Amino acid sequence: MTGFDVPPVAFFLLGAALLPWLPAVGRAGVCVLFPLLALVHVSLLTEGAELAVPFLQYELVLLKVDGMARMFGIAFTLVAVVAGIYAWHMRELKQQLAAMLYAGGALGVVFAGDFFTLLVFWELMAVASALLVWAGGTDRAGAAGLRYLLVHLLGGSLLLAGIVMEVYTSGDLSVRAFAEEFSPGSLLILLGVLVNAGMPGLHAWLPDSYPKSTVTGSIFLNAFTTKTAVYVLAVCFPGWEVLFVCGLIMALYAVSYAVLANDIRLILAYHIISQVGYMVAAIGIGGELGLNSAAAHAYNNILYKTLMFMGAGAVLFAVSETRLTHLGGLFRKMPWVVVLYLVGAAAISGLPLFNGFVSKSMVMDAVYGRDLGYSLLALASVGTFLSVGIKLPYYTWFYRETPRELDAVGKPPVNMIVAMGILALICVAYGLWPAWQYAQLPYGVDFTAYRTDLVVKAIHIPLGTFVVFWFFRHKILGEAKIVLDTDWFYRKPASNIGGLILDGVNRFFGACESGLDRLIVQRIVPPFRNPIKALGFKSGQGDHYDPDMDRTSLGSAVGLTLLVMVVALVLSL
Repeated sequence: MTGFDVPPVAFFLLGAALLPWLPAVGRAGVCVLFPLLALVHVSLLTEGAELAVPFLQYELVLLKVDGMARMFGIAFTLVAVVAGIYAWHMRELKQQLAAMLYAGGALGVVFAGDFFTLLVFWELMAVASALLVWAGGTDRAGAAGLRYLLVHLLGGSLLLAGIVMEVYTSGDLSVRAFAEEFSPGSLLILLGVLVNAGMPGLHAWLPDSYPKSTVTGSIFLNAFTTKTAVYVLAVCFPGWEVLFVCGLIMALYAVSYAVLANDIRLILAYHIISQVGYMVAAIGIGGELGLNSAAAHAYNNILYKTLMFMGAGAVLFAVSETRLTHLGGLFRKMPWVVVLYLVGAAAISGLPLFNGFVSKSMVMDAVYGRDLGYSLLALASVGTFLSVGIKLPYYTWFYRETPRELDAVGKPPVNMIVAMGILALICVAYGLWPAWQYAQLPYGVDFTAYRTDLVVKAIHIPLGTFVVFWFFRHKILGEAKIVLDTDWFYRKPASNIGGLILDGVNRFFGACESGLDRLIVQRIVPPFRNPIKALGFKSGQGDHYDPDMDRTSLGSAVGLTLLVMVVALVLSL
């Protein structure tokens, strides 16, 4: 250990602690400066660096550096810096605090060497990200934030239960790879992590909440939760065949909903799940190529997907609308936004010369030989290019059935464009010089992205998809409607179930109240209205106490007082 081997999360926690004491401009500077310091720090960390502190009979490892952790740490801090630039104009303290704690929590998870530390930062992420959803400020954002938090508390509870079982069984608290055989503990940990990864059936929180966050909040939400889950899966469950199947399901299921979606941020939210599916499938394959391709694709996805969310945020900032059926014709008002978004779209579609091509080619090369899996991921690539590569930009910035009044369209702040430009430049740089990324991968690389077969496949699939889209472009937009996902199973019957539970509880307490009313009011209270009469002393005619008719003698009162004093004295002795 050296003097500089401190957890990178410390920079974010320190920055968050300073925010409430600073003016608005100072807070914006902190949200860029401290992530930048963390980025430099992570870049200088050496593999094998470790910081541990004693805790009961265990050691908590707050910092453990290896190739995988370092690569994810660079990606997280880099995107935090650029997101801070993108949000420079935003002055809301609550969002700034939540964003700093959220990014810090992600770094805490990545560099945690024990499960207790990992769980603490995992829960910090859940609370901070829920605050970003609630910052949307609408009733829908409030309800979605509550559902989001409840789902992640469920995932955290599964993770905690699994950790307790594993520690009880093995006595080992360290974050480690589990043998590919289900135990109760490892199964619960896997389920808890898959909640954050967005596995279909456990995923509805993501498309439900991300589109309802603020313009800047969704930028942070896109980058951290699902990618930390990918990191934990890569470290704890490499080569688990079940993850290969899960990844295929994620890639196809989510891209199908993305093709149907009408809201631009909803489309991008579903594509988070679909792209994570590629990573999960690669982790399921395992081996150095599988883990390298998963890490590379996660790294690149953080970059180009954040760039695309920034484009969607710029549209929302300018017109306060994100539905494709209500957009169109915006190119003249925000040409730079369109150009920079298309860089991200080309990258996510796996086109040559962009970083997504490098990592997606690695994933497909790792999958090669598993014919069904390879074909399904290729099919998901078609849906990806169709939805976010063509449909979203065409109907957002170009196509318009009726002319839009452009005078009312706002202009995104310069800092938004600058942030998008930085990410676009990085996406192109990694695409042109993939060796830069190979050098960051956790394992040695024996792979060449720009092979003829890979380049041809990467071009002909999008080209064929574009031709089909162009012929049907006037019909593919669809209608403005809500398409429910698996959240239907808890949102649709929620009112009935809630009514059943609440009505039943209300009826129970109502019956208890009526019974107590009859017991107390009708049986117990009446004697106390005239206690003298109730005790058999001479009383007036009425039920209520009459001070003239029902007063006892002075001797009786004095005698009763003396009796009480004698009893108290005896008890005290």
